[in-house]
Amino acid sequence: MIEIRNLKVDLGSFLLRDINLTVEKGEYFIILGPTGAGKTILLESIAGLYPIRSGQVWLDGRDVTRLEPEKRGIGFVYQDYVLFPHLSVKDNLIFGLKQRRRPKEEVERTAEWVADLLGVNDLLERRPDTLSGGERQKVALARALSVSPQVLLLDEPLSALDPQTREGVQQELRRLHEGLQPTIIHVTHDFEEAIALGDRIAVLNEGRILQVGTPEEIFRQPNSEFVARFSMTRNIFAGEVRQSPEGNALFAIDDTEFEVVTALQGRLHASIRPEDILVSREPVVSSARNSMRGTITAIGDRGSTVHLTVSTPLDFVCLVTRRSFEELNLQKGGEVYITFKASSVHVF
Repeated sequence: MIEIRNLKVDLGSFLLRDINLTVEKGEYFIILGPTGAGKTILLESIAGLYPIRSGQVWLDGRDVTRLEPEKRGIGFVYQDYVLFPHLSVKDNLIFGLKQRRRPKEEVERTAEWVADLLGVNDLLERRPDTLSGGERQKVALARALSVSPQVLLLDEPLSALDPQTREGVQQELRRLHEGLQPTIIHVTHDFEEAIALGDRIAVLNEGRILQVGTPEEIFRQPNSEFVARFSMTRNIFAGEVRQSPEGNALFAIDDTEFEVVTALQGRLHASIRPEDILVSREPVVSSARNSMRGTITAIGDRGSTVHLTVSTPLDFVCLVTRRSFEELNLQKGGEVYITFKASSVHVF
């Protein structure tokens, strides 16, 4: 559906380079990265809003690299909605159709359809400045969908919303995609949002794509320290993989060793997600090969969950539920055991 080949965009103060991506028809594709990574620039380059220094953008088998934005069949929803303040919601919805000089009957039929689809029928006569953030976002989505775009581009559509509204609009996006199956490229810096919505994710930083994969691959198998840290892995160690006398792979950092599952050798990195580490008061009898005694040196309260830093002397960040935290009566300075499987360690 969308193919980006060796894309390079030079804005003087920022450079997108060596961008190669393929987005399949009907896919919900996430571009994930920190502020300033170049996410919006990439999205606007796909839409034709920036001159491309080199490379190509293909859409549904057509080279659209030099094609005007309005002829690409792309819908764009910005973070700040960009609704026309002097127009009613209905007039905002049908603006693109009127620009395309569609028949009046089609305009009315489409306005009714998208208003019903997004649940904004009761807002049609209101002005944008009287709407809540969630309502404005729904209107912006409806306006983009009204022209039946081949591709829908979403630029951080949830970032300006409060948590409750964000969850509601996120569910709306999921429902829309399941029902209509549009091809969507969605930009965000929120990893949880990317996991919840994306079929696949591209991690972007400093104008370069670092990794492309399914949410599970990005989540469990980061290919670099940056991706591991950005996906909230937290436990990332530099060390050396060596063989034990029994032939198992060991990851060694100074005087600490733990078993891993890898065919790699030499100086490498290892990452362990906090939720993959079991915290207990006593040693646990299980199939997990790694168990260490340590001391709780920090406690981070997250409401329903708690992050513990356990020094073994390596510092491991562990995730426990609020209930487990209270039942175990865990306190700073207390002694605990941490246990994790060799297969839970990702070596890269």
